[in-house]
Amino acid sequence: MQHLNDHKRKLYHRSCYRGIKEMDIIFKKFAETFLEELEGDDLVDYERILELPDDQLFIWATGRDSVPEDTRSPLLDKLLSLSFMNQTIAK
Repeated sequence: MQHLNDHKRKLYHRSCYRGIKEMDIIFKKFAETFLEELEGDDLVDYERILELPDDQLFIWATGRDSVPEDTRSPLLDKLLSLSFMNQTIAK
């Protein structure tokens, strides 16, 4: 992740060290897969998502509750789908 600018490097670090180990793993993989390409509104949305509580994100990711409409976004839906977890990262 050395090729990221300073702002995105900080977001990557926040992605990897959230508090709940399961969310650290999910966010780290998401950041490794998508952070480099995020720009503009998507980058702002990712920062917003990083502020959401881990326990609530875990509940949504495991399907135990629905994401409220006022919180939902395409980027959050992508994160919570976990579809990226099996992708290989090209180095």
